[in-house]
Amino acid sequence: MRVLVAMSGGVDSSVAAARMVDAGHDVVGVHLALSATPGTLRTGSRGCCSKEDAGDARRVADILDIPFYVWDFADRFAEDVIDDFVESYARGETPNPCVRCNERIKFSALAARAVALGFDVLATGHYARLSEGRLRRAVDADKDQSYVLGVLTAEQLARAAFPIGDTPKPAIREEAARRGLAVAQKPDSHDICFIPSGDTQAFLGARIGVRRGSVVDAGGTVLAEHDGVHGFTIGQRKGLGIAGPGADGKPRYVTAIDADSGTVRVGDVADLDVNVLTGERPVFTSGRAFDGPVECEVQVRAHGGLAPAVAEIRDGRLVAHLRSPLRGVAPGQTMVLYRPDPAGDEVIASATIVGADR
Repeated sequence: MRVLVAMSGGVDSSVAAARMVDAGHDVVGVHLALSATPGTLRTGSRGCCSKEDAGDARRVADILDIPFYVWDFADRFAEDVIDDFVESYARGETPNPCVRCNERIKFSALAARAVALGFDVLATGHYARLSEGRLRRAVDADKDQSYVLGVLTAEQLARAAFPIGDTPKPAIREEAARRGLAVAQKPDSHDICFIPSGDTQAFLGARIGVRRGSVVDAGGTVLAEHDGVHGFTIGQRKGLGIAGPGADGKPRYVTAIDADSGTVRVGDVADLDVNVLTGERPVFTSGRAFDGPVECEVQVRAHGGLAPAVAEIRDGRLVAHLRSPLRGVAPGQTMVLYRPDPAGDEVIASATIVGADR
């Protein structure tokens, strides 16, 4: 089988490539150049896709004795991930760029090129598992990435491989060391890869500009002015620009954002609880929509934000009625549904949240 391995230059994708070679496949490694200025995109454990990372990936490919290429996807990444991220925040949403990257770059643009070149499978270093075409959580719960892969279609999953999903991260590092790979102790990437400074507000402000508005309480009283809704997200407690807690002495949180009027509403922590989620652009890992209500578990963040629910399709949207409330859910986030069997690890659907109601 011809396998294309996306090699980031980190330990996970390096071991994934090595395992594909061990399995006897015809393996080719590819590093994605996602930045127009790659030399600026790694600061310690922050950032990725730098020249350093490309060099690390190439050295691993040399050790494995496989062909290696660098493919330029910078323009596509800028349009489909960075621009989408900025526009989403400008609308008062809270997007997950890793979800969009998997959906539109790695398993769409890259996978399409792989198929065109005659590859059978695209393998990555994600922590997830595939079983009979179904996406499942990784063995290592702390590193599980099934959530950010939950937007993949049945067709995309049929051409995917996640070789390290059955192994805990410490064992992956040990394996890399045994194989003589210099990336064995390389730090994991953190934060948003295209914001190596970690200052998301400054990044967004430079691209969106000043769009002044007001911070108001539940009664509509103006508490402060702000320079743009992109500086806020649902559930935020700090950096609100207001003087201290509410009249009851309790902290205040962002409970709603209206980008059209520039209004950021704050309230009590209890106001963050939601019981019904509505999502657009639903994806079903089986390739078929639900026939009726389905018992499931809903996850709204990469790590955490999990609740039992009943989900159904209503007017083309995925609606999840939560059996216990979730707190601080924002439009733009992705909800991923898992089958509530004893293992509770199979992804069955996903959608982009457009409504979170009490």
